[in-house]
Amino acid sequence: MTSFVDRAVLHVKAGDGGHGCVSIHREKFKPFGGPDGGDGGHGGSVTLIVDPGVHTLLDFHFHPHQKARNGNGGAGNDRDGANGETLELRVPDGTVVQSLDGEVIADLVGVGTKFELARGGRGGRGNASLASTRRKAPGFAELGEPGEQLDVVLELKSVADVGLVGFPSAGKSSLIAAMSAARPKIADYPFTTLVPNLGVVQAGEQTYTVADVPGLIPGAATGKGLGLEFLRHIERTAVLVHVVDTAALETERDPVSDIDAIEAELTAYGGLEDRPRLVVLNKIDVPDGRDLADIVRPELEGRGFAVHAISAVTHEGLRELTFAVAELVKQHRLAAPPPERTRIVLRPVAVDDTGFTIDRDAEGVYVVQGGAPERWVRQTNFDNDEAVGYLADRLARLGVEAALKKAGAAPGDPVRIGVREFDWQPNVFGEEEFVPGNRGTDYRVEDPNKRIGAAERKALRAARRKRYEDSPGATVVEDDDDDF
Repeated sequence: MTSFVDRAVLHVKAGDGGHGCVSIHREKFKPFGGPDGGDGGHGGSVTLIVDPGVHTLLDFHFHPHQKARNGNGGAGNDRDGANGETLELRVPDGTVVQSLDGEVIADLVGVGTKFELARGGRGGRGNASLASTRRKAPGFAELGEPGEQLDVVLELKSVADVGLVGFPSAGKSSLIAAMSAARPKIADYPFTTLVPNLGVVQAGEQTYTVADVPGLIPGAATGKGLGLEFLRHIERTAVLVHVVDTAALETERDPVSDIDAIEAELTAYGGLEDRPRLVVLNKIDVPDGRDLADIVRPELEGRGFAVHAISAVTHEGLRELTFAVAELVKQHRLAAPPPERTRIVLRPVAVDDTGFTIDRDAEGVYVVQGGAPERWVRQTNFDNDEAVGYLADRLARLGVEAALKKAGAAPGDPVRIGVREFDWQPNVFGEEEFVPGNRGTDYRVEDPNKRIGAAERKALRAARRKRYEDSPGATVVEDDDDDF
């Protein structure tokens, strides 16, 4: 059974926003008491959080689909829908979030680090929130906005100061067990270590972490053995320690050739050239191993390596090695630039920034792009004429109609906003300034006793006569009554 997974494909879906409610308050002797439809709740977001108790991506290997809760819809009597709960996914320290094509989205290092992977959809406003002095009782509400949906790759790169590299059965697991409280699996056959092991080492006042990487063989950088799968775990290390078996039974191997082979694989993998190296000649508790260590030590020191002959079994030379590695880690930490303070950057909107752009594609369609217009289209119920009229007024007020006219669009030309494409029928196409109307108003709440001007009264009378004349079997009768 798989117990360690350091790479997983994750499919996430944030919650959708709840729809707004269309409702009219009713009570005795007051059947149309005004709009009281509540707003829809916001959808829950999907957030990644670094948890020190999580060490693998195993959960996402078995459950790759993660979805946050949707927001509830609004209700009458000014009742807003509940927001969807945020879905928090716990990941190990050192998790890298990438797109499917390899682009890094986030690098999560440090316990408690959070990253919002997918944002929940905004809840739609009910007709109570859409009411105004011009639009007394909207007969429509906004739809909930869909939550974000995306596919990402989670890749774990261990966060350690020191990486132990070497051939299988070189004694890396024994060394990390001797240096720290880690208890990896140790056996007398190759590829005993199948997963990276982490250990914490205390050397005086200095504390550092050590990663035991599964054994490398020639060709590891191209996929042979287990090297390619786990080489990523030494990318973050500050120091590389070559662990060499001086008591190997293979006659064709020797410490120098082993180091050359491992260095070739590290070079092929790339990005590790600047890491300081240190060589550990292990198993000097075996007589032949001690003799071989004495023979090859001058050659390795001549190459510039700091060499330590140790025995992970008897702990001979282990204390000196522990403090030598601590010194290299200390030098790296001192040389590292201090973390930058978090700065709040204010980017004021340009004076001429309208919040949207208009382009024309190869098919002659005018494409309107912008956060506000695209969101308004997503939240519009196109089966409701009042809602469509309200959208048209908002777009005209934002300046979309004027910009389309300036771009050369004529009535009837195809226009695309977001995923919706329609033929453009502007409210205003002349030189006059746009004056917002009251489309999107429930006619039932109009005051029948409202006093109106003579011109408006004349227009209403003409409209009523026109409706009557168009009705079947109508008989035209003169109407001089001014009482509406």
